[in-house]
Amino acid sequence: MKRSLILALCLSVVSAFAGAYDINEFDATDKATPDEYISAEFGGKLKTIPADEVSSLQSGRVVVRQKFVDPFGDGDASYQLFQGAAGDELSSLTALSAEGVDYSKLVTSKIYKRRGMKAGDDVEKVYFDGKSVFAPGLTSAIVFIDGVATNLKASDNSAASSDEDSEEETETAAASSSSNDYCDDDEDCDDDEDLSKYRTNAPIDDEADRQYAASNAASDIGDRFGIADEVRFWTAIGLSALAAASIVLGVTQHMKANEAQTAYDDLHEVYTAVLTDCNGNKTCEEKVVNNVSIDAKDDNNEPYAWTVSDLKSRMDTNKKTHDSYALFRNVWFGVAGASIAGAVVLFVW
Repeated sequence: MKRSLILALCLSVVSAFAGAYDINEFDATDKATPDEYISAEFGGKLKTIPADEVSSLQSGRVVVRQKFVDPFGDGDASYQLFQGAAGDELSSLTALSAEGVDYSKLVTSKIYKRRGMKAGDDVEKVYFDGKSVFAPGLTSAIVFIDGVATNLKASDNSAASSDEDSEEETETAAASSSSNDYCDDDEDCDDDEDLSKYRTNAPIDDEADRQYAASNAASDIGDRFGIADEVRFWTAIGLSALAAASIVLGVTQHMKANEAQTAYDDLHEVYTAVLTDCNGNKTCEEKVVNNVSIDAKDDNNEPYAWTVSDLKSRMDTNKKTHDSYALFRNVWFGVAGASIAGAVVLFVW
């Protein structure tokens, strides 16, 4: 029972977290416009398409997932899928894919430029051709599949194309550099040439360059520590599990406290009945407590004399037992409350 409760709570927490990075409905009523990556069909307009049909697109067709944001910030962003023909510039984008991930999940997963971004800062326009994912300006991206951060990387074809382009650029740059590194013996080198335009490893003196370097460093730090989203997620999961366990322990302690209180009340009723004839006389009550015994039977049904003093001692024991269980009940409920509050803050952050 305890394990089932903890498992159910953890699953609900995972679902809540994953929901922030998933698109549950495509219900936007706004219209998307064709661009260089997707051309209009069907009377010059882009037509909506169900999410489950994106993975089975025909060759030459493409779908754009458009994010619509309320300019006044009064509501959540809405999404819609539109299909059309592949535009002339679609091939210029990097085809992204995630190994081992169901393509249909990519259709409903928000895409982020890098780790550590807020849930609402996903890419606004994403293109799908049934095999790969495209996003203008991105050669890699991050998605959350079932709450776990997953890298979208360039597919093999895109990677090969990029490598070829890179090699060509390197060769061109090398050729250009070699032609300018030396002066022929027959040529005059201009000793007055302004060398400040060439970048070196020397200290940066220009304020603009210094700010540029600082900006790049800050961006690099953000990329390196983008894992913070996953840290927050698993910390929140741990706090949720702790809250569930604390609630179970708190309920158990509460039940034990009630049992001790019931035992105390039963004995107190007997104790009060025995002292009724004293009418509040302290001397009488002391004599009764010290001298009067009650016939009782032990667990083996054997008779024995139980003094009123024994009765009062057992009452005191039951009272202390109740107070102990009540204290730990409050402690565990307090831990559960703090854990839930911490988990909520981490999920919302």
